[in-house]
Amino acid sequence: MTALVIVGHGTRSAAGVDQFAALVDRVRRRAAGRVGDVEGGFIELSRPPLTDAVTALVERGHRSLVALPLVLTAAGHGKGDIPAAMAREQERHPGLTYRYGRPLGPHPLLHTALEKRIDAALAGADRGGTWVALIGRGSTDPDANAEVAKVARLLWEGRGYAGVEPGFISLAEPSVPAVLQRLRRLGARRIVVAPYFLFAGVLPDRIVAQSRAFAAGHPDLDVRVADLIGDCDALADLVLQRHAEALGGDIRMNCDTCAYRVLMPGFADKVGRPQTPHDHPDDPVGGHHHHHHHGDRHHGPGLRPGQVAVVGGGPGADDLITVRGRALLDSADVVVADRLAPQGLLAGLRPDVLVVDAAKVPRGPSMTQDAINDALVTHARAGRRVVRLKGGDPYVFGRGHEEVQACAAAGIETVLVPGVSSALAAPALAGVPVTHRGVAHDLTVVSGHLPPGHPDSLVDWASLGRARGTLVLLMAVDTISKIAAVLVEHGRAPDTPVLVVRDAGHPQQRTWASRLDEVGELAAREDVRPPSVFVLGPVVGLRD
Repeated sequence: MTALVIVGHGTRSAAGVDQFAALVDRVRRRAAGRVGDVEGGFIELSRPPLTDAVTALVERGHRSLVALPLVLTAAGHGKGDIPAAMAREQERHPGLTYRYGRPLGPHPLLHTALEKRIDAALAGADRGGTWVALIGRGSTDPDANAEVAKVARLLWEGRGYAGVEPGFISLAEPSVPAVLQRLRRLGARRIVVAPYFLFAGVLPDRIVAQSRAFAAGHPDLDVRVADLIGDCDALADLVLQRHAEALGGDIRMNCDTCAYRVLMPGFADKVGRPQTPHDHPDDPVGGHHHHHHHGDRHHGPGLRPGQVAVVGGGPGADDLITVRGRALLDSADVVVADRLAPQGLLAGLRPDVLVVDAAKVPRGPSMTQDAINDALVTHARAGRRVVRLKGGDPYVFGRGHEEVQACAAAGIETVLVPGVSSALAAPALAGVPVTHRGVAHDLTVVSGHLPPGHPDSLVDWASLGRARGTLVLLMAVDTISKIAAVLVEHGRAPDTPVLVVRDAGHPQQRTWASRLDEVGELAAREDVRPPSVFVLGPVVGLRD
């Protein structure tokens, strides 16, 4: 069995030397029976030197070794210094052969270890509001620096952080202060600095010092520093994987992080599915391709990570949502739901879906619109599929466009799914057609949120008094008396029939018939409460 020599580059840190020695011991224990022998040594700065480790193995009869560079990225040490040191050992020990192992990263075992260190620093705080600064060693070798950027991307995928930005402690930009400043400008309020380092040393200490200095100068930020990867089972197991691979000599591309070898976060919808030809979402497809100015180019069945769908849930019954709305709901990771959204649809979601209750009821506890917008943006930035589920239609007094605008301002793509508005559905479900040949040729839907005469009102109540068609009032429970009086004052007949429909589309739906001059008194006397719709005009007389 081929022996393993683990090669470190060395450190002035006594703690770092101890951690290296502990890892060599751990590899030795976990390799029992699978590896001929295990030793470790350094090429500079620390004891034991590599030459002692190699000599110990040769004296125990080994002539072929695996030399494994204990480095995260292939830079100067891994590409030049360690092979040069091994060449000197071959001169010293004629007949010695060795196979050279690959650097350790990127590898899912390391990414999971980093994720654990970040979570420990978060101590229960939400990943969605957390940005991560992944700090690598830094090199004059662009390839090595690119590996750190790759790890940052892989660490972001599917884990729900707001974002992960790479930075470096030496020889490369952005520096620690520069990456922290970048995250601050991106709107970060909580940042975990994650050192992409194996063991303690001068440079990891410098990361801590620079992070603390930046935090001290920016008291608005919550900056935390995660632990190093350190001596752990995952690292020992990765060393043994690299040992086996060096012997097996497998040829590979980026197979450690390939979706078809290993299930990593962000790959959930790829592994095990048949590969079918698919259109890229940005490719022109179908006959009705159009570029919506908020990036709505999406007509497929599901959402992409990072998109927000603003979905009209319809007038209350679970099965009055559109087919597309239902499909997007089924693909969601996060659903931000209104009180008026169909509650049965929420009960049918997958158990791992996060439901955010935007309890927006009149006079009730309300999540402000800004907070709702922030929730949509935060979850979308974290790579989740977000559905904003609203009652009725998002663009009929639903503030849907405010949410689309907030997403657009944050650079997030939105998909808008119309819904059946209660303005049309409530009268219909109560037996009233809002238009009918020879009875009504116009329909006006009005918000009764502000009473007539209110300085902020945009409604021309006088013209509605003169009109003859159907008038549907939403959000008018508190204002119906004043509205009825103004309509009569401006010409509507006092005996115009009115129907009040409460909880339309639900088993507890109730209706009250009245006249325009009596509806205010009826609403006060009866149990008329939101959500109720008022429909008035000659069409009400068509009801059975």
